Amino acid sequence: MPGDYQGDARADFNAQAVDVVVIGAGPAGMSTATRSAHAGLSVVLIDEQDAVGGQIYRAIGRADARRKEILGPDYAAGDAIVQAFARSGAQHVAHASVWQVTREHAVHYLKDGKVGSFQAKRVILASGALERPFPIPGWTLPGVLTAGAAQILLKSAGEVPASPPVLAGCGPLLYLLGWQYVRAGVPIRALVDTTRHEDRWRAKRHLLAALRSWPFLSKGLHLIRTLREAKVPIFEAADDLAVEGHQGSDGVQRAAALTFTSQGRAHRVEADVILLHQGVVPNTQFTQALRATHRWDNGQLCFTPQTDAWGELDVPGIFVAGDGAGIGGAQAAAQQGVLAALAAAAQLGSIDSATRDREAASHRAELERVMRIRPFLDSLYRPRDANRIPADSTIVCRCEEVTAGELRGFVGLGCLGPNQAKSFGRCGMGPCQGRMCGLTVTEVIAEARKVPPAEVGYYRIRPPIKPLTLGELAGE
Repeated sequence: MPGDYQGDARADFNAQAVDVVVIGAGPAGMSTATRSAHAGLSVVLIDEQDAVGGQIYRAIGRADARRKEILGPDYAAGDAIVQAFARSGAQHVAHASVWQVTREHAVHYLKDGKVGSFQAKRVILASGALERPFPIPGWTLPGVLTAGAAQILLKSAGEVPASPPVLAGCGPLLYLLGWQYVRAGVPIRALVDTTRHEDRWRAKRHLLAALRSWPFLSKGLHLIRTLREAKVPIFEAADDLAVEGHQGSDGVQRAAALTFTSQGRAHRVEADVILLHQGVVPNTQFTQALRATHRWDNGQLCFTPQTDAWGELDVPGIFVAGDGAGIGGAQAAAQQGVLAALAAAAQLGSIDSATRDREAASHRAELERVMRIRPFLDSLYRPRDANRIPADSTIVCRCEEVTAGELRGFVGLGCLGPNQAKSFGRCGMGPCQGRMCGLTVTEVIAEARKVPPAEVGYYRIRPPIKPLTLGELAGE
């Protein structure tokens, strides 16, 4: 909405001047920082973790040979990107949370309880993806995690569930985590896949392009074959998923079982660890806060920021690289990171446009190659409506405990979108700032209003993007 941007247009004379600030140290962020530094630019890479790697290559710098073997060759491939960044000379600000990026390229962050700022000539956002919400009955019970969270524990600390888990949902990560658990010697109670026959039929339209990406298909088939050889029970075409709770001696309800139907038969699988997943979506918190233009992507069922061919937003001088601009995976993110760096370097005069275009050609070709599989995957693992747009009794906003039924009630009272839903019932106003419920709120309201999600829109994100205290802010 015009005029409601909350950024500060004033120059920050306390900020350290730098050519390029990169936010996020995954494959996109590291590749961007490395290429920008090689162009002779002063570069700062800011990330929340204590070491580079992002979610994909988390803790790779301290992973031993056994952990790399468990996690597989795609994880180990991150070593080369990490080492290239280490040699680049770019400055790394670790364990820091960026809480505001302004349209004037000021980047404000919090580290060790103190705030700081950089004033950049160019900003590259490489903040990656978030797991899509999976709001089913019982998803807020202790013992229910996302598959991505479980994988983080495996990567960062070698931690695995103490009892056999159930993995449920859809998407490549579900099978990858199952494969990694098998290699780690973790017994799996069941893998419950919501993918149906019609999903496979829809994906066949993209099969020719997928066959041109045979190595990616081959990896997926290998994951499934490993799980079957390990005799992991796999249930397909699962519907009506719900987590059953059990009250312990301490009076706390915890996950006890996953119930569902498969092939027309009802099932109940007992487990106190249930890992849910139905794909990932772009992390658009920064781009939304910048009031950049976004569109609803009906293929990936999410909002994505509009960028040009180099990743630049319609906010001049600010770029997006990697999954934050649309889900493509680690290899695509690395190529997009280089393209954004080349564009920024050309704009700042460190390289000429001919050099930019000549070097970009090979990266665009590689990006096109690794993205061929994407339409097939998006069609095959399209989350089902029932698992995105829940029944009335299911909690949507975990922070404020707002149900889907309450949201639909708000619509009946005249609520048109997520921002008004905040006023009606504090939906999206908790500590996660809408990250866990944003897309669900949009789709529930869209369904209730019988309009497209694009017409409903998303939360109006305002800084601070990450929480900080008044005392921390006053110390800047």
